Amino acid sequence: MDLEVRHLRALCAIADTGSLHRAARQLGVAQPSLSTQLRRIEQELGGALFLRARSGCRPTPLGRLVLSRARPLVADMRALVAEARAAAVGGPELRVGSTASKALAGWLRRLRGHGQDPTLHMNVSPNALLRMVAEGQLDVAFVHEVEGSPLRIPPELRLRVLMEREPQFVSLPTDHPAAAKSEVTLPDLAEDRWMVDPTVDGEWDAVQRMFRAAGVNPHVLHGDYYTADALVATGEVVAVCQPTHADSPTMAVRRLHGDPLGVRLLLAARTETDLDGVYPALEEAYWEAARQAPAYREWLERDGERQPPVPALP
Repeated sequence: MDLEVRHLRALCAIADTGSLHRAARQLGVAQPSLSTQLRRIEQELGGALFLRARSGCRPTPLGRLVLSRARPLVADMRALVAEARAAAVGGPELRVGSTASKALAGWLRRLRGHGQDPTLHMNVSPNALLRMVAEGQLDVAFVHEVEGSPLRIPPELRLRVLMEREPQFVSLPTDHPAAAKSEVTLPDLAEDRWMVDPTVDGEWDAVQRMFRAAGVNPHVLHGDYYTADALVATGEVVAVCQPTHADSPTMAVRRLHGDPLGVRLLLAARTETDLDGVYPALEEAYWEAARQAPAYREWLERDGERQPPVPALP
């Protein structure tokens, strides 16, 4: 069997995710198929590339050697394909990655207005997006770093901090008793069901720390942001949310007393030039979203002095 780029890509996915199951999901293949492919690759190379255990897969010394050569080859091939496709349609694309943010629409609109042609790759994992920038799969990534859970930032990346500490708010049904307050406490919500997305890097650990510090132990359901919004609207759960989230007829967004949960907002690229080309548009879009969120606007006007200078909120 001759090794192909797809085989190297599979090895990188197994190493990055630490699991055949997660790697198969990332690659869009069945796990038995990936397991068979890995066995054939190992037979071709003459030894085991990963140690399999119940806790996941770890590269062997031979695996680390192969991965050290495979990663740059995979990155170069991805870059070649992206550049060729861009040349075929007459110009370069700006490959943007991001975790969820209310600033995204305004950012992309501004980039297009400046003559750039952005494409968008969404991922709940900031670490995955940073790795994609480092490997040349993305040009820039807008990510959040949950307080107390540092990201694994590749050393070759350059960073720009948009917000040193963005407080996280809570969304709750509009008919919830605590929705009558502008600021709620965790004991106010101790008897509610909470929804948390455990696939977001660091979020579940941070929420657990927040609960322990407040001495509460609410029932927790796991689900993504979209499911959380739907269930908040029907009165089933409350959920941590970004402060740029706006109220709706079925959902109230409120500040948590003491701001117990925060994130750092980062823009990452491989060069300072890449950052300079997109950061001003992101900054404008973020503050536009902040102006449109009443609870966050109030927080910024009242407590924003503890942050870097904030643009005027007319």
